[in-house]
Amino acid sequence: MSTHSLDLTLVGWVGSDVRHFNGPGTVPFTSFRMASTRRWFDRREGAWRDGRTEWFTVKIWRSGALNVAESLRKGDPVVVHGRLSTEEWQADDGPRTSLVVEASAVGHDLTFGTSRFARTVSTGADAADGEAGTDADGATRAPVDVTGFVEAGDDLVPGEHVDDEGPGVVSGRVDGPLAPVVVA
Repeated sequence: MSTHSLDLTLVGWVGSDVRHFNGPGTVPFTSFRMASTRRWFDRREGAWRDGRTEWFTVKIWRSGALNVAESLRKGDPVVVHGRLSTEEWQADDGPRTSLVVEASAVGHDLTFGTSRFARTVSTGADAADGEAGTDADGATRAPVDVTGFVEAGDDLVPGEHVDDEGPGVVSGRVDGPLAPVVVA
C-alpha cells in the first residue's frame, strides 16, 4: 500500500466518447471525460440545486480497459474509484493542467438504471460450450461458473436477495441455466 496518495470515489456522468488504445508493445488503456456535479436539496426553496461541475479525465489500464470500452457510452451514469493526479502540457495558448483519475474500479451507477454483468475470462484455449464469445484481444466472455457455491433451493424466487453473509452463499439473480467456464 502506498502512502501520501489521494484515492477517491467519484459519482457522475460519462461526458465524452469512450476511447480505447491498444497497440503493439503498449499497455492497453481506455480513457473518457467524466463530469461530476454536487447536488443538494434546498429546504427553503423545496428544490434540488446544482453546484459547480468538475471535469476529470478517467484512465483505466490493462484488462479493465477493454471492459470499460465495451460497457460505457457517453451519457452513462458512472461510479469511478481511483487515484487522483494531474497531467500538465503545453498548448498553443499556454500551459494546461487536467485532473486525471487512474481508475482501479469503474461501473454503472445503478441508482439510474439496471445493468447485466458478463465475466471476462482470458484463456488460451477454446471457449467452453455454451454462450461464450471471444473479443478482439482473445478474452472470452462466458457465463460464470458458480458450481463452487451452495445450491439455491427451490424456495427462492428469481430476483430475491439471499443473505450474503458467510462463505459460499449465493446472492443475487439468476436468469436461465448456468454454464461452466473452462480456464486453461
